[in-house]
Amino acid sequence: MKLPRDLDGKKLASLLRPYGYQITRQTGSHMRFTSVLKGREHHVTIPAHRELSVGTLHSILRDVAIYLEMELATFLNELFGA
Repeated sequence: MKLPRDLDGKKLASLLRPYGYQITRQTGSHMRFTSVLKGREHHVTIPAHRELSVGTLHSILRDVAIYLEMELATFLNELFGA
C-alpha cells in the first residue's frame, strides 16, 4: 500500500490513539507518545511537522506494527483503508 504524502504529525498522532498511544511530552517540534499494551511500554517520537517525509512515516509505522505484532501491510490497511 502506498503511504499518504500529505500526512502531518498531528493527524498521525490521532490515528495512533486507538492503539493506546497517548502524548507523554513534547520538546520543540517533536511529540513523544507512549503505549502500554500487553504489559510492555512502547515509545514513539513523532515530528509535529506539516508533512512527514515518506521515510520518517514508514519508519514510525513499521516500529508500531512490530510492537503490535502485526504485519506492516495489515496495519496500514487498518489505518488508511484499502
